[in-house]
Amino acid sequence: MQGLVIKNTGSWYTVLTDDGRTIDSKIKGNFRLKGIRSTNPVAVGDRVSLSLTESSGNETTAFITDIEDRKNYVIRKASNLSKQSHILAANVDQVFLIVTVNYPETSTTFIDRFLASAEAYRIPVVLVFNKTDLLSPEELHYQEMMVTLYENIGYKCVQISAARLLEERGERKEERGELELLLKDKITLFSGNSGVGKSTLLNKLIPGVELRTAEISDAHNTGMHTTTFSEMLRLPFGGWAIDTPGIKGFGTFDMEPEELSGYFRDIFHFAKDCRFSNCTHTHEPGCAVLKAVEDHYIAQSRYQSYLSMLEDKDEGKYREAF
Repeated sequence: MQGLVIKNTGSWYTVLTDDGRTIDSKIKGNFRLKGIRSTNPVAVGDRVSLSLTESSGNETTAFITDIEDRKNYVIRKASNLSKQSHILAANVDQVFLIVTVNYPETSTTFIDRFLASAEAYRIPVVLVFNKTDLLSPEELHYQEMMVTLYENIGYKCVQISAARLLEERGERKEERGELELLLKDKITLFSGNSGVGKSTLLNKLIPGVELRTAEISDAHNTGMHTTTFSEMLRLPFGGWAIDTPGIKGFGTFDMEPEELSGYFRDIFHFAKDCRFSNCTHTHEPGCAVLKAVEDHYIAQSRYQSYLSMLEDKDEGKYREAF
């Protein structure tokens, strides 16, 4: 029996079978012996095989016995074990990375780390700038600068107010129409820091889903976790949205230092003109990347994000994941 994993609560997996049933399943113990150094060897979006086992008392238990090869996955450093990874989702068509200039503030380092990781697995990312209606004129100007930066690099950016998305006039109606067009008939992972409005946005896009939302902490201007597990939600206009718990940091895996510049589109563009083929873009003479940073063709924030990821590798913080 085959199916699609549509929910992961940590110990149980809900599988939508090919004949339309939803079955709660467990993992066979030997899964953890297959070299998958991950806190969750099975992820939402996985295609799996199930077997049904009858136990004492005629109770039937479903076990996941096999995972089909993944076309891709989004992975991050596990929040509790720095040497393990956590797979956010598998087999996705794109990611909606929800970011906010304020309430709470999403750092450019977080954005760049996420983009580099998605680039490594060839997963398109749409940057969704939320809570536009709450921003001051100065914050709106800063957001426009961020949008210009990332659009010039080649990333699709949209600016929305999720809380007001159901308004049926003017720019809010256009926002909703643009989002639905981008999401239609695709499997989209929704991710971002806690408090940026993922659950609010999904509540607006999927009537009746009623995901929990929470106010951000006034003291620290940070979000609080409301989603505690990953789940695939069917979109009424076609496609799936994958809701994931909010994440605070984004440690990266599976990247060699010499490959890292290839996952920063703007840095990669200039790297081919460096004097040395193995240039790390940190100190070498004839480095075209350093020259581009100096001449403001590469944003300082992007270069700092690149250096912070290089530092991860130098310190050997993260083990490769499978």
